[in-house]
Amino acid sequence: MIVPVREGVFFTTPPALPKGRHGLSHDEVLTRQRERLMIAATELLAADGFRSLGVRDVSTRAHVSQPSFYECFADKDACVFAAYDRFLAVLADRMLTSVETPATTPWDEVVSRVVLAFAGTLEADPVVGRAFMLELEGLGRPARERRRAAIHTIALLLKTERDRHWPGAAGVPLSAYAAGVYAMRQLTADQLDEPGSDPPVRGVATELVPTISAMLRPEAAAQL
Repeated sequence: MIVPVREGVFFTTPPALPKGRHGLSHDEVLTRQRERLMIAATELLAADGFRSLGVRDVSTRAHVSQPSFYECFADKDACVFAAYDRFLAVLADRMLTSVETPATTPWDEVVSRVVLAFAGTLEADPVVGRAFMLELEGLGRPARERRRAAIHTIALLLKTERDRHWPGAAGVPLSAYAAGVYAMRQLTADQLDEPGSDPPVRGVATELVPTISAMLRPEAAAQL
């Protein structure tokens, strides 16, 4: 069964194009069509996996013609990767916003905020979470490389923020942050893989907070 994304988390469905003549520019039309195509590709990817995904299916679900599809994207891979980039950008923004706290904030609370931002965003739209946490492997090495780059970027951003606010943790290596991100990713992915429309991702992810918090202390990280 194809389940729609939840509006306003990762994607927002644009209004349908007016019939007949309208005052929209060509770029405005393409922007609306791109969004609709990314949403459709994400929903189909979550429902049936990448192997079952076709340009015709995506175009039909998005109510966009196939010629218009190719005005927006070179192929279905480009469409899926554009949607994945949106997924990563939203997650990164939510996680970074969560660490905008005073320097006096306890480290355990900071870790809790980051974990809950990550898991809570996935829980808010499990369709998008399932598409990009579970089904992206079908795109092969490019998808794996993109995922590793995303994990590295999130780890680096978190380390930079941690070192800026809490200089005492400057000795914690980037690999420790990456390990924490990998742990969050795997646990939430396993939860999203369970049947049901509303997996309790946040509840499971909170179990990681004490472990990640302890792992990212300088004395613990030195043993990694």
